[in-house]
Parts: sequence; structure tokens; C-alpha cells
Amino acid sequence: MAVSGSREDGEPMMEMNMTPLIDVLLVLLIMFIITIPIQTHAVKVDLPQNNPDAINQVEPDKNKISIDAAGVVSWNGAPVDDITLRQYLDQSKLLSPEPELHFQPDSATRYETVDRVLAVIKRSGVGKLGFIGNEQYRNDF
Repeated sequence: MAVSGSREDGEPMMEMNMTPLIDVLLVLLIMFIITIPIQTHAVKVDLPQNNPDAINQVEPDKNKISIDAAGVVSWNGAPVDDITLRQYLDQSKLLSPEPELHFQPDSATRYETVDRVLAVIKRSGVGKLGFIGNEQYRNDF
């Protein structure tokens, strides 16, 4: 691959070869893209595991936490704040057997509100949590 950079054969080439520089930059770009951590935000909730040996008992009480589109949190239909919600969750944990907790956010609810309520539920240590009303999201995916 003979490329002449000047009019006479004896003079040095005056232009720099850019191909190696571009190759190095592309390799560095690929390495940078691979090493960027994926930005994820998740609330980890320990869901109950299916145990085939356990006898399915009929729960005497099922509590429901719902969040409407305006972000109002309700406990069995009555609006509550985070402190009252935590107190209700602590009281329900003391019952034997522990009642199921149904969680139903509205599809128009802001994620911040849902995340905040899930964090309160997680900190309370509720053992039986179920998400209901997921049929409303069927057409979103």
C-alpha cells in the first residue's frame, strides 16, 4: 500500500494516518459502553414462596391498601397517612394467623407514591402480600 504524500519520492509524508487513532477511539468507546452500570430502581419485597406441604387455610381477614389516581392511600377504604398505615400494618402482624394484605394501586398513580407505600410495607415486615388488579396493565405491554 504505497501512498505518496508529496510531489517528490524522497520527502516525508506530511499528513497523519488517522485510521489507528479512530480504531483506538472506537475500542475505548465500546469499553466505556460496556462498563457503564445499568440504571435500575427497584423495591425489593419478599413475596411468600409456594410451599406444597402447607395447608391452605381460609384467612379470616383480608386487608386492602389501595392508591387512587390522586395519590391518596386508603386502608380498607379509609384514607390514611404513612404513620397510620405503619401502625395498621404492625397491628395486623400481631394477629394469628396473619391476615393477607392486598395492594392495589391505580394505573394513573405516580410511581413515587407507589414506591413510598411499598417501602412502608417492606419495613413493616408483612409476610403475606398480594398485588391485585394487575389486569388493568394487560394492554400496556
